Amino acid sequence: MQKGVATVAQLSGFDEIIDARTPAEFAEDHLPGAINLPVLDNAQRVIVGTIYKQQSAFDARRIGAAMVAANIAHHLGTALRDKPRTWRPLIYCWRGGQRSGSFTTWLRMVGWDACQLEGGYKAFRHHVIASIEHITPTLDLRVVCGPTGSAKTRVLEALAELGAQTLDLEALAAHKGSVLGALPDRPQPAQKHFETMLNARLEALDPTRPVYVEAESRKIGLVFVPEPLIMRMRAAPCVMIDATREARLEFLVRDYAYLGDDVAGLQRNLQRLRELQSKETLARWHALAAAGALPALFGELIDLHYDPLYRRSQDGNYAGYAKAPRLHTDDLGPNGVRELARRIIALG
Repeated sequence: MQKGVATVAQLSGFDEIIDARTPAEFAEDHLPGAINLPVLDNAQRVIVGTIYKQQSAFDARRIGAAMVAANIAHHLGTALRDKPRTWRPLIYCWRGGQRSGSFTTWLRMVGWDACQLEGGYKAFRHHVIASIEHITPTLDLRVVCGPTGSAKTRVLEALAELGAQTLDLEALAAHKGSVLGALPDRPQPAQKHFETMLNARLEALDPTRPVYVEAESRKIGLVFVPEPLIMRMRAAPCVMIDATREARLEFLVRDYAYLGDDVAGLQRNLQRLRELQSKETLARWHALAAAGALPALFGELIDLHYDPLYRRSQDGNYAGYAKAPRLHTDDLGPNGVRELARRIIALG
């Protein structure tokens, strides 16, 4: 390894990973476990870029250097103040250029064995894409199917508690996948960060053991499942949760109870179905939402939206769906979900 430079393959050899890019860049995606110590903040990067375009590269470097020096000095006096002599950080920016180079130089002048990531975030991004493409064909996937309200995510959680390997895409996407699936307490990640988290999870899986994953469409809320993974899922064996309508409705009312706290938001989501449902149906659903009548509303959604959509999609999308073992149940409470997980594991 060149002195002061490291590659993506050497990430595990450092005590800390520092993202020297702006907070906006960091928010879109970053290396797992990285902290953000920007050498230029969002506004400063715009200023430097404008000077570069409108005046000259020299003026941009001169003004930018002063900003970078001040920001590095700030980090040395705050976030890095108590780091020991043996601390070994890795610093990266967009392409492994001047921002991370400047930061690395200063930290090495202090006496730390700091390294700059060769190729920067761009190199890491290429690694994520290639890694997802490489790992997915090696996985022994088992797809848990069932119409909306079948407690598939809860079954995945129960499988994990029983020691099985799971891949919870909806947890990574911060979305339940349905038209009402947005979570009230956290936004969805950007596409790039979703893929970074997904790759980290894939790298942790043992390809010699089954991996249980929930049947998904290509899109979970606003993010897309990478093509290699969705194609692998669609070719994998399936297991079907065949719960009664009553059990599914009870589960939906429990699992989506928070929707009743934001009637306006619920009505906005229902309006997204305007191309699939009549004006009269949507008006009735809006009225049920306003009245807090979630059982009646979810019952109609099951009959008029979710189940027809499910019947159209699953058999055509998942090759193993038609031959999938069907696990009948009338209980999607905690005990029923645990029993489903045990039955799935017993299938082998």
